[in-house]
Amino acid sequence: MRRFIESKMRKRLRLAFLMLALLFAALVVKLFQVQIIRNPELTEKAMENWDRELPFAGVRGEILDRSGRKIIGNKVAPTLYFMPSQNRDIPAAAAALAPLIGADKSRLEEQMSKRASIIKLAPEGKNIPYDTAIQIGRLGIPGLYTGVDYVRDYPYGNMLSRLVGFTGYDNQGLAGIEYEYEKVLTGKGEKIRMFTDARGNPLPHVGDGWIRGKAGANIELTIDLRIQEIVERELSQAMLKYDADQALAIVMDPGTGEILALASAPNFDPSDYASVDPSIYNRNLPVWMTFEPGSTFKIITLASALEEGVVNLKEDSFFDPGHVTVGGARLRCWKREGHGPQTFLEVVENSCNPGFIELGRRVGPDKLTEYIRNFGFGSTTGSGIAGEASGILFSKEAYGPVEHATTSFGQGISVTPIQQAQAVAAAVNGGRLMQPYIVKRIVDPETGKEIERSEPVVKRQVISEEASGKVREALESVVANGSGRNAFTDGLRVGGKTGTAQKVEEGRYKDGDYIVSFIGFAPADDPDILVYVAVDGPENEVQFGGVISAPMVGRIISDIAPLRGIEPRDGQMEREYRWGDPVQIRVPDLTGRSRDELVKMFHTIRIEWNGPPEGQVIRQLPAPGTMMEESGIIHLYAGPAD
Repeated sequence: MRRFIESKMRKRLRLAFLMLALLFAALVVKLFQVQIIRNPELTEKAMENWDRELPFAGVRGEILDRSGRKIIGNKVAPTLYFMPSQNRDIPAAAAALAPLIGADKSRLEEQMSKRASIIKLAPEGKNIPYDTAIQIGRLGIPGLYTGVDYVRDYPYGNMLSRLVGFTGYDNQGLAGIEYEYEKVLTGKGEKIRMFTDARGNPLPHVGDGWIRGKAGANIELTIDLRIQEIVERELSQAMLKYDADQALAIVMDPGTGEILALASAPNFDPSDYASVDPSIYNRNLPVWMTFEPGSTFKIITLASALEEGVVNLKEDSFFDPGHVTVGGARLRCWKREGHGPQTFLEVVENSCNPGFIELGRRVGPDKLTEYIRNFGFGSTTGSGIAGEASGILFSKEAYGPVEHATTSFGQGISVTPIQQAQAVAAAVNGGRLMQPYIVKRIVDPETGKEIERSEPVVKRQVISEEASGKVREALESVVANGSGRNAFTDGLRVGGKTGTAQKVEEGRYKDGDYIVSFIGFAPADDPDILVYVAVDGPENEVQFGGVISAPMVGRIISDIAPLRGIEPRDGQMEREYRWGDPVQIRVPDLTGRSRDELVKMFHTIRIEWNGPPEGQVIRQLPAPGTMMEESGIIHLYAGPAD
């Protein structure tokens, strides 16, 4: 019996030892799993419980011009964060902080006393000036931290504001390029990870961490800021001189479709968009505005007639009595008494409405409509610019003889300026309809690697090279001898066409209210630039495109030419002098001159000095050797004297 009991006890002890050994082995395995295998995972979960993240805003991508000049950048604007658990005297902290950020003390104290691990002190503590952040840091308020934030920086002020748009409270794109390319421009923010216990006390055994972010991509536009500066100067002067409602301009490379300048007036301050009427910042006029094009549209009728071979400009003649009757409607020429007998080249030079009605008749209604659509009217251009409209053409059912006649000289339809620029570029570049575009490329700012690049896109061949050459020649003659004579630029061979369109309101033409325009290009034998300018509702002057817009385009082309490397060319048509033409002078070379020297040299020429008074001229507009009106202004840009 005793042996039996001892044997049974030994078995129980062995079983107990075995169970203890198994439990110990299981414990070792579990500890190995927790300490070795799952250590990173469990450590990260623990750190998440201890973690208090202080965000650094993502760096938004910059918007640059075609040469890398900064149109929109970023500047540091810190934001304040507060950890209530780390501060034992919140009322005193709020009292010290409130006057520095312009906040109400009671409201700030209430905000800082919330039951939260970390509080963003907005709006007063968001995007504060850098100097203020330094001053606040010197106070040493426990639990108060400064996070890095950014706001947009505009080195060129209001320039291009309607195109590039603006960002809102959280640096998010709300209009223009900023909105259209929000995903591309947005950066991923960095963060400081601070590890504390439940009371907010720093954990001594855990070091603070850093979560790396990524800057947004930079967008390089096709815009040339030097050209944009010239264009916006002309528009701002026109707004003042003519007390206009608004004005717009487009400069395009007709061979590629690249938009070199795009301007609307008036502009606005993108850093203070909230104080601006939304009708200003929501309307990028060159792509949004639609109106009857007037006589600039006659270029399309001319190109169609030349391509169809229904007219010889120099040999075919036409008699203009001042009106023509179509479908029972009497359609008048802008010159009431008519132009009398003329060649069709003179019809183009004189912008004769009855003559263009005849050209449209020869082309035919169906064929002219086909050309109009092939030139890109009736649909958006695909420019990639936000808010682009498509314009309005007559429907097939509403397109009778009268509508066909009025369309031939640009009345009764509605188009956008960018459609006009696209179509005329095709008419003069050899007949290729190029897609306008505004973004040249997208670049990674950290690596410099090109993410995306835009290339010229040929939509279709609209007319032949031969017909396009004839269009160029006819439009150069318009500037030398016709309605566009005020755009004539010595040596540069400018071609172009005027436009004067009566504005429509509620289906009726408004008496005495016009949009005057001019579209020009240079050099006429090999176009490198195309410029379209329209002024809406000008006062204080005869409301004709040839009087107001043509000289603006002439000056713009003259000032752009040296920037584009356009040299004076042979074979320019002589400008026909007419009584009353302004006296022209050749611009002297004033580079290197001081302000005192110029005062002694000139008494009749108007000079505008830009730069330090004691400096000397380093650049001038118009360029030396070009022609300008005697009553014009020479803009001088000065730098430090040698």
